[in-house]
Amino acid sequence: MTQVNEQQLIAWRRELHSWPELSGHEVETTARLRRWLQQAGLRVPDYPLETGLVAEVGQGEALIALRADIDALPIHEATGLAWRSRNSGVMHACGHDVHSAVMLGAALQLKAVEDRLAGRVRILFQPAEENATGARTLIASGVLEGVQAIFGMHNEPGLPTGTFATRAGAFYANADKFIVRVERATSGTDAILVASQIIQALQSLTTRSFNTLDSLVLSVTRIEAQRDNPADPGEAGFGGTVRTHDKQVRARLEQRARQLVESVAAASGARATFSWHAGPPVLENDPHWAQFASRVAQQVGYQVQTAELHLGGEDFAFYLQQIPGAFVSIGSASAYGLHHGGFNPDEALIAPAAHYFSQLAHQALQQLSARCRDTTLN
Repeated sequence: MTQVNEQQLIAWRRELHSWPELSGHEVETTARLRRWLQQAGLRVPDYPLETGLVAEVGQGEALIALRADIDALPIHEATGLAWRSRNSGVMHACGHDVHSAVMLGAALQLKAVEDRLAGRVRILFQPAEENATGARTLIASGVLEGVQAIFGMHNEPGLPTGTFATRAGAFYANADKFIVRVERATSGTDAILVASQIIQALQSLTTRSFNTLDSLVLSVTRIEAQRDNPADPGEAGFGGTVRTHDKQVRARLEQRARQLVESVAAASGARATFSWHAGPPVLENDPHWAQFASRVAQQVGYQVQTAELHLGGEDFAFYLQQIPGAFVSIGSASAYGLHHGGFNPDEALIAPAAHYFSQLAHQALQQLSARCRDTTLN
């Protein structure tokens, strides 16, 4: 299969990196992607999207989707690169510029062999992954209509360049948040002290009330207090995050945390409210497509591993609630991790990953078309 010029993909990535935009505000990013795709002759169907876009290549009934996310983070860049962010306080610190360049390359490779594809490939350039609203927006707009399988990626700074990892079943975590407000109910109650007692109880909840083999994390990530009178702390609050990989564990943890917060507060002469804010659900790869994705990765030269459970959240999970597919990790060998101002992925991953996804799409369409023929004959 024809490969796209590596330097062109890197140049596109660097332009996207220089002009990052936050979730839901990816106007110029969308315009750049649209221009590059249309110049290459890709169809860009009209979906009701304020930001983000969809491209399509091929003909026929068999249809798969590839997804890249395009938004950046409110982080000050500290890499010192010549192509560093020119938008102050905004950075592609998660590598979505790299993901976009990869799927641009895959789209162009697929376009070059369009007449040999056994169906269609729909490439989703999705906004607002970081605030977990983008996937649902695209789904509501109809981008999954007719799609039989979907594939996506995230770069993994902890893996060497040239390394590939995925797993069947649960992969990325349920990523939820909680907020607790504590108010004095009786005179003399110290809300700050009560809040600290609740935090200590919550921190031990995962080890005392759940199986130690369950995959779950509960972390308090912020705390605040209000003192109208320095000697009379009447209100305090804190919040945190919860990560799990099992739906039942997720539900039980929410219930137990709520009960614990309210009971500790009441026993201490205070009132407490507990609010739970559901984030992306657990990302569950289809076993067949996860194995298929790994097999193709091995064919094109990746060092293939079975991925460990990931504690991050990923809104690609919403697509996999609708249709089967697989999400994969591709090594980016950055000295700094995701969401860090020094994050700097190895650009050498871009061209091979573009080639991989074009091959994955090509072979997936062949398999789906063969299934369709077999069903017709039977």
